[in-house]
Amino acid sequence: MTTPAIYLVDDDSAILDSLSFLMESYGFPLRPFSSGEAFLGAVDLNQPGCVILDSRMPGLTGQDLQRHLVAANSPLAVIFLTGHGDVPMAVDAFKSGAFDFFQKPVKGQDLAAALRKGLEHSQTLYNQQQQRARLDSLSDREREVFRLVIKGHTNKQMADSLCVAVRTIEVHRANLMKKLDVDSLAALMQFANLVD
Repeated sequence: MTTPAIYLVDDDSAILDSLSFLMESYGFPLRPFSSGEAFLGAVDLNQPGCVILDSRMPGLTGQDLQRHLVAANSPLAVIFLTGHGDVPMAVDAFKSGAFDFFQKPVKGQDLAAALRKGLEHSQTLYNQQQQRARLDSLSDREREVFRLVIKGHTNKQMADSLCVAVRTIEVHRANLMKKLDVDSLAALMQFANLVD
């Protein structure tokens, strides 16, 4: 598994340099971008990670970028770092799903702690999205069998309930386990708990 990336989007080159240097000292290498457009053109929004956004930038603002990430259902954790923040802006950012909000200048240890938590949050979101995608790959019949298996039904009970042969249930069960990338009933039950 690759380490989730951390991005910094700010139109001030001095901030890009100083913050990159500061976060590197905490073990967080940043990929800097001087505009929202450059960020969107270079980054896979479907991967886990964190993005530190300035709010006021020419072109796409930090809020515009956040709306774009929300619309793309991106697992990236958004941390705002702005010199022009106020309470309504922070409230709006959090309502839109921001992970944290800081005013410039920020203490390195505070930002590093937010990045650590943000990366964990992003990885959790990413894992949930991957599991949902696997669940969505099931056929209607496989989904029915999945629901019955996690309710504790035997193959014979499922065959009787769905008016099919036991062998058909076995095939559906094997297919759904393969699609969900689980190799045991315990792993299947754990998967079911995570997507609930």
